Amino acid sequence: QVRLVQSGGGLVESGGSLRLSCKSSGINFRLATMEWYRQAAEKQRELVGTIAGGGATDYAEDVKGRFTISRDNVRNTVYLQLNNVKPEDTAVYYCKTTWRGNDWWGQGTQVTVSG
Repeated sequence: QVRLVQSGGGLVESGGSLRLSCKSSGINFRLATMEWYRQAAEKQRELVGTIAGGGATDYAEDVKGRFTISRDNVRNTVYLQLNNVKPEDTAVYYCKTTWRGNDWWGQGTQVTVSG
């Protein structure tokens, strides 16, 4: 069974940093493209960025230069490093992968930026 278990998140001041983690099981992680999404209150879920199995990354315009996605293929974990956060980054963040035709989501983790 595929599982994505998230950790990290919480309250951070504007301009601060935070790291989210997403540990996978049940997939061949090194082959999987991993994605991070976020959903702010009363808004649609949006793509933050992706990382391919080979490590290539792509980001939404409003997080480029501030957020970094990385992966550890030994720990089967993908990370989202949030730097220089802004109040508009406040959202529930989700990791996701598509494996054998099915979408699998993490449980979500709240990030709240104050100030």
